[in-house]
Amino acid sequence: MPRYEYRCRTCGDTFERALPMSESGAPASCPQGHGDTVKLLSTVALAGRAGAGPAAAPPGGGGCCGGACGCR
Repeated sequence: MPRYEYRCRTCGDTFERALPMSESGAPASCPQGHGDTVKLLSTVALAGRAGAGPAAAPPGGGGCCGGACGCR
């Protein structure tokens, strides 16, 4: 189930709620009971081989004088 992040405009508290996607637009009260909240845009960090395509460093070395820049 996706987690959505909210911030309370009254007390400034930031909190999360796990909701089904069908209820993602439903209002959320903060843990202190205030109802004036806004849903925040969250970023997602992905790790793994997703970026290991053609834009990845060429084989045979790393930075300068490691073979990648052709200065050998």
